[in-house]
Amino acid sequence: MIKIGIIGGSGLDDPKIIEDYQEITVSTRYGMPSSPLTAGKIGGVDVVIMSRHGRNHDIPPSRINYQANILALKEMGCTHIIATTAVGSLREEIKPGNIVFPSQFIDFTKQRKSTYFSDEVRHTSMAEPFDALLRSMLRSTCDELGYAHNDDKTVITIEGPRFSSRAESLMFRQWGADIINMSTCPEAILANELGIPYQAVAMSTDYDCWKNDGESVTFEMVLKTMAENSEKVKKLLVAAIPKLQSIKSYIRTVPDFPKAGIMFRDVTTLLKDPKGLNLCLADFYQRLKDKEIDVIVGIDSRGFIIGGALAQMLGKGFVPVRKKGKLPAQTESETYALEYGTDTVEIHTDAIISGQKVVIMDDLCATGGTALAAANLVKKLGGEIIELDFIVDLPDIGGSRKLVDAGYKLYSQTSFAGE
Repeated sequence: MIKIGIIGGSGLDDPKIIEDYQEITVSTRYGMPSSPLTAGKIGGVDVVIMSRHGRNHDIPPSRINYQANILALKEMGCTHIIATTAVGSLREEIKPGNIVFPSQFIDFTKQRKSTYFSDEVRHTSMAEPFDALLRSMLRSTCDELGYAHNDDKTVITIEGPRFSSRAESLMFRQWGADIINMSTCPEAILANELGIPYQAVAMSTDYDCWKNDGESVTFEMVLKTMAENSEKVKKLLVAAIPKLQSIKSYIRTVPDFPKAGIMFRDVTTLLKDPKGLNLCLADFYQRLKDKEIDVIVGIDSRGFIIGGALAQMLGKGFVPVRKKGKLPAQTESETYALEYGTDTVEIHTDAIISGQKVVIMDDLCATGGTALAAANLVKKLGGEIIELDFIVDLPDIGGSRKLVDAGYKLYSQTSFAGE
């Protein structure tokens, strides 16, 4: 189920943009977050709003408890985070009033706690710290609304609370930074450590101080521009968030197929919808991108679609497990029981090298028979199974329990239990 955490910057923490809201006071092992949380819905999508600087905007950037803020959203079940922020522009083309979607950051902070892993050795990939799916969805909504925006920019976060000197501002431009703020780091870093897709929505308020032909930035200038343009960002969020439906909402249920009494969960409606397919692939990608994987194995036939696309995104190889007689070279086979009779799946004997780490993918886990047979094939070739991933789990049928009992780790994006 999708739940969006919204971190509000200056003027952008208005709980009135959500329906049926309630305020919740929470605490984490890192202490209290910056504000009580406001939980409700936007266009039917669950959201949780947090005020980054506190409800009265009285917490300076260096004193924000970023660890508690991000963990509080994680513990509330947030699957994605959209963070609004005021930024200064370091480029002529990024005009005050423009909305900016960064894709990279430079961390120039000096005294903030920027990791959850200070007591252990754990290295989190930060090559792509902002979420491409969220960014694409927000960008296309800006186009629909006619808002000027700049995309795929680099934000540099400074310690604050002071603004930059002109020499620093010019240096940041030479480093390749396009916008500047005081809040994205370590916020984005911590979200990535917890595996939460994160995207900043930045409102350009000024030209910092690198330009010689204009007034240098002041706090009053930032607040004035934000007050004039915060409604624009609120409208963007209200229009964009309903597009992030849960994966389950894209899946069609066909009653009495293939026989009476069966509720068939049809993922073809998910696969044909660009937003649904992107959401599905992005979720698997976020889950697997930092895992040590050599090969993606896809089960005949819809496992080929998801597994093949994901293998390309991860830069890994793809191996098919097919029905008997479909593979041309020498194969290893595994026969398993059906409700009536048996079936057989096969894999090429040279498809997996002993010791390779494997993720097995299919669209649906029902009885678990095919998935268990595929896992047995991988083990026969010496592969190490990291996990089995599915779009849909049907737990009432018992396949997922069978796989867990066999010692495998499972992940499913959605489930139809008791339905």
